[in-house]
Amino acid sequence: MERRSFLRGAVVGTSAAAFGFTLWQGAASAAPAQPGPGPYGALGPADANGIQLPAGFTSRVVARSGQRVGSTSYTWHNAPDGGACYNDGTGWIYVSNSEINPSGGASAVRFSSTGAITGAYRILSNTRQNCAGGKTPWNTWLSCEEVSLGYVYETDPYGVKAAVRRDAMGRFKHEAAAADPVRRAVYLTEDESNGCLYRFVPTTWGDLSSGRLQVLVAGTATSGSFSWADVPDPDGSPTYTRSQVSGAKRFNGGEGCHYADDKVWFTTKGDNRLWQLNLLTNTYELAYDDSLVSGTAPLTGVDNVTGTASGDLFVAEDGGNMEICVITPDDVVAPFLRVGGQSSSEICGPAFSPDGSRLYFSSQRGTSGSSSGGITYEVTGPFRA
Repeated sequence: MERRSFLRGAVVGTSAAAFGFTLWQGAASAAPAQPGPGPYGALGPADANGIQLPAGFTSRVVARSGQRVGSTSYTWHNAPDGGACYNDGTGWIYVSNSEINPSGGASAVRFSSTGAITGAYRILSNTRQNCAGGKTPWNTWLSCEEVSLGYVYETDPYGVKAAVRRDAMGRFKHEAAAADPVRRAVYLTEDESNGCLYRFVPTTWGDLSSGRLQVLVAGTATSGSFSWADVPDPDGSPTYTRSQVSGAKRFNGGEGCHYADDKVWFTTKGDNRLWQLNLLTNTYELAYDDSLVSGTAPLTGVDNVTGTASGDLFVAEDGGNMEICVITPDDVVAPFLRVGGQSSSEICGPAFSPDGSRLYFSSQRGTSGSSSGGITYEVTGPFRA
């Protein structure tokens, strides 16, 4: 995988892909990310919250399922999952989904400019198993239902406007969403063992009420060129969206999705891979594959993914060692943090505060291993700008 600019002159075949593209020289891309020293150094001993962090970083608990958030009267939801942060002028807001069925939904925590919790409230109710989602450029939260024939709900992080179901974005087992302001499209992952990658192209950018749902079409190799084809019936009934277009590329359990700098990164949990789409060259390739690393893979159970202005990607584990790992622009992967004593949980919802100095995430089932034991954390420290 290469996140620095390059021009791919040809499509890499199946055999070369199996060896991390090592047959290609010059302008060809590098191999998928490999283990190495992380930019933040080694993990230290566990802190009072059971989290191992590099030197200079600290953690705090923001919320616990079933308990009031800070000094507010709002009770935090069960099974916290995907999340995002929003600037509110004086401070910021962290939004978090609730992956339970029924009731699901999403909540928000409001912070002052100093990071103090000043409010918490519900922004979406009466939905099903809201797993991940994505932030839009117009500052709404797309909350996705991870159920068969699930919907995407556009919600207001500020708690003013009512949530709206966006039927045009298709009915399938939605996972994550990533908005692309350049091509004016929203990319969508599907959590099925034979799922697809979609993009939704709104009729009017900023209005998700109508548009075209498309599916990625490509070969079976782990790298190559791709195109998009319209899904004839986004409603997914009687034929599932993933079964409507011949040649649609299959992905094994689509999870997190992140857009930056004309590229889309998304994870597939069934094979522990991170994929990259280069939207300038219309090519795709592996950015990480735990079966192709040298030695012990530091990242397994790939799930939610987010990024920073420095080009670092932060990938959360569903299981594994309960880590968030960083993948640098130099294609090095290393643990950034590890949560101890919560092996029956998963890490989800990584998102940075608007100034990039704080990372929020949740342990969905906490120390209890139950959806009622979720814990949402904040990590503060010298993140790379």
